[in-house]
Amino acid sequence: MRIKNKHIISIAAAVAWLLAGTTGLQAQSRLSLSLGECLGMASSADVSVRNAALDVSSARARKQEALAEYFPTVSATALGFHSLDPLLDIGVIDILGHSDMAWTIKNYVDGIAPQYDLPTHYRTLQYGYGATVSVTQPIFAGGRIVSGNRLASLGIEAAELQKAIAVRDSGLEIERKYWQIISLKSKVETLDKALEMLTRLSEDAASAVSAGLVSDSDLLQVNLKVNELKSKRLQAVSGIRLLKMDLFNSIGQDYSVTSLCADESAPYIDDIDLSGALGGRGSPGSHYQDEEGSASATAETRLLGLQVRAKELEKKMAVGEALPTVALGGMYGYGHYIGDGAANGALYAMVKIPLSDWGKTSKKIIRYNNEIEKAKNEEEYLGEMLVLKSRKLWLDLTTAWEEKSIAEESVSIAEDSLMKIEANYKAGLSTLSELLQAETSLRQSQDALTDALISYRESLTAWQNQ
Repeated sequence: MRIKNKHIISIAAAVAWLLAGTTGLQAQSRLSLSLGECLGMASSADVSVRNAALDVSSARARKQEALAEYFPTVSATALGFHSLDPLLDIGVIDILGHSDMAWTIKNYVDGIAPQYDLPTHYRTLQYGYGATVSVTQPIFAGGRIVSGNRLASLGIEAAELQKAIAVRDSGLEIERKYWQIISLKSKVETLDKALEMLTRLSEDAASAVSAGLVSDSDLLQVNLKVNELKSKRLQAVSGIRLLKMDLFNSIGQDYSVTSLCADESAPYIDDIDLSGALGGRGSPGSHYQDEEGSASATAETRLLGLQVRAKELEKKMAVGEALPTVALGGMYGYGHYIGDGAANGALYAMVKIPLSDWGKTSKKIIRYNNEIEKAKNEEEYLGEMLVLKSRKLWLDLTTAWEEKSIAEESVSIAEDSLMKIEANYKAGLSTLSELLQAETSLRQSQDALTDALISYRESLTAWQNQ
């Protein structure tokens, strides 16, 4: 028997060691993601953020395009041709016309030309080639180059503000999804505590039934309550998985919905842990800032100001289209078309004055003046709406704080009530229904506190990131 016992102890120790090793491997395979890590992953996975970054890159490229207008334009041209017959064929008649003297000279030339082996016609331009390089430097273009560069700079600033808005909105959405998961996890923990208490109560009721002290109806009520909480816990766990799937898809985290297909690159969804403290953010007073100042510092307000400035620059560019254009240039090239080839160059100045565009430009100015006025009206109106939004966010924050305080007080009252009723139940002074109702009230108040904490955190995040 001792040998068998020793074998059994050895086998048990080996099994325990293997189980411990397996548990350790499982613990090592778990992945923990903080809120900051999720936000960092979302910045590279969110489509709106990536598109906003591309818009910034495009705006910077457009700025380089506009900057190039300050510099000379250089072009090179090459030409070559070969015709079936000479393009230029000139004789005496072509030069002197159809007159008696011309015909006399033509007949004389036709008579003596063969003696000296001379052609009676001048033929050329049957073939030729040449190349030219030209440089043109704009001196004045009605202010369009300067205004175009300023407009391109505004485009970069606007694109960066749009990107900041996309990052902010993406972050707020990720935080909302993250804390929804934390909220459900907290409710699962509350259910676990309630199930633990009801399990002890079920054991006590079973013992009392066995001893004939109570009827089995009390035991049935407890078991029904246990099954009800188990069902709610199952629903909560399923909800956590669905919320995790939504969050992970948003941040680009790979996962597997089955443990059999999981690996390091795509862990099992239950092995990806999210954790965070719901409290500890301080009262609203510690985060207060002037509503009008907060609204004026938002990216939306700055975008409205950029819209007005952009319309003003567009007006200047429209006016510039009706102003003279002045440019200097030079060209140099080589040509071989008539006679021997030769190189030559030239400098030139160009002044272009649009004489018939003032009527059209005056109508453009009227249109742009109206658009500038509309942009100013929108800036004023939407600025007031942003101030109103900021004030609403502050009211939401203070209301969420008060609701949190009330929920904390309710939890304290429900805990005291449950303790008293449980003591009275053990002493035979309270019924099982009263005890179960007290447990339900405590669980509901704890869930309400969790919701209030989440609501306060979300309100505070919205206030700080407006």
